[in-house]
Amino acid sequence: QVQLVESGGGVVQAGGSLRLSCAASGSIFSINEMAWYRQTPGKQRELVAAITDGGSINYADSVKGRFTISRDNAKNTVYLQMNSLKPEDTAAYYCKVVYVNTWNRARLQYWGKGTQVTVSS
Repeated sequence: QVQLVESGGGVVQAGGSLRLSCAASGSIFSINEMAWYRQTPGKQRELVAAITDGGSINYADSVKGRFTISRDNAKNTVYLQMNSLKPEDTAAYYCKVVYVNTWNRARLQYWGKGTQVTVSS
């Protein structure tokens, strides 16, 4: 069993900043990848940023230069620092982890429940 606790969402004016956090716990042997996705009503969930255990990072073109993903391996936590926010960044943000579980070393993925980010103009 894995738990993901997301925090940091809220309402902010355009140009402002927010920092999202996602802490993973449970039957985790190791975490390969941690990522943030976002989704608005009627649209597909899209990748915002991802970071691997080796430190490789991938960003959506729409957030490059504004968002920064980082992780604390000791805490199994991933962060998303969001600066220069725009109204089009308004969405539900979801954390996803790709991990190896402790009991049979299977590689699995797990999603958080999401946190809402609203950027007002």
